[in-house]
Amino acid sequence: MFEVLKEATVGSLLSIKQIAVIVIPIMVAMEFLKDLGALDRIANFFSPLVRVFGMRKESGFPLIIGIIIGLSYGAGVIFRSAKEYQLPRRDLYLITYFLVAAHAVFEDTAIFVALGVNGALLLTTRLLVAALFTFLASKLMRQELEEEVNL
Repeated sequence: MFEVLKEATVGSLLSIKQIAVIVIPIMVAMEFLKDLGALDRIANFFSPLVRVFGMRKESGFPLIIGIIIGLSYGAGVIFRSAKEYQLPRRDLYLITYFLVAAHAVFEDTAIFVALGVNGALLLTTRLLVAALFTFLASKLMRQELEEEVNL
């Protein structure tokens, strides 16, 4: 029993260390990018994409972070961006919907390409399904909001 607890504790601490080694540099890089004004340029670049979903342009950065580095490692950046930009709850839900279908697409695609899957087809399909799912969710959310206002 003691060995199991010891192994679980050591394993958990090593996992936390591994996440910290990845997430802390990302957070530092995010601060540098913010100070240089690069975050605003990134948000502006992806604003057409997020506007399709009815989100604020500032939602583009956390969405792209989640797509590139995934939910596990990107969560800290996503939370921080949400707080700094005071993103509305609706935008956060839509970011989550998109990332459920398309998080870490580059990592996953690389794994499947190594197994012989067509990477371009897989990547395109995942991004299109995520975009369609998020678009439909945004329309449903807008419709529900309009119904609440009319009550």
